[in-house]
Amino acid sequence: MEKATAESQKDSKTTLQKSVLQEGDDIALAIKMIGLGARLQVLENETSLSHDRLSRLYREIHGCSPPKGMLPFSVDWFTSWRNNVHSSIFYSIYNCLVMRTPATGVSALIRAYELYREHEEARQNDEPVLSFTRAWMLLRFFKSDMLQMTACNHCAMAFVTHAHILTRDFVCPVCKPPARIVSMLVKSANVDERPVPSRFKMRAMGATA
Repeated sequence: MEKATAESQKDSKTTLQKSVLQEGDDIALAIKMIGLGARLQVLENETSLSHDRLSRLYREIHGCSPPKGMLPFSVDWFTSWRNNVHSSIFYSIYNCLVMRTPATGVSALIRAYELYREHEEARQNDEPVLSFTRAWMLLRFFKSDMLQMTACNHCAMAFVTHAHILTRDFVCPVCKPPARIVSMLVKSANVDERPVPSRFKMRAMGATA
């Protein structure tokens, strides 16, 4: 009887120790994801912490209450021109990490997103086009077979597309951008290449002198 009680107490102590360690890991993980911009629903899915504890953590880090509302769930968001380029960059990084390193699950997601944010395209804006929450949703859509990577027939680079599309004639958004984007790029190039009037050149030279 005493032996059984001692073993029970030992098991209870071991379980408590594991739960404390797990809680510490969950807190560290939540802090990392909050810092990257994760929404509360993402934190609840990836950790075992309660809604209240996660809310308090969010307020301590950002100094405000977490945003409310549903998570972005539109698959079409990832296939529009600019969003598609950024989504494809992120998923290519994530896929490479999973295939070539021991990183898996949320650890691979976090590392891939950090590398994506270091990319030149993402650093051109104050806020990256692809948020951490959308990156998390993107992986869920891939797991649900709603999205896939499809190789472009012109450049052979893989891009995020709807699942089960006809791949034979697929051309990526970089090789064949929408007409409005081409028009914007042409206008921008014309402005950059416009000659500077001589009177402005003279003023500039005088100011330099």
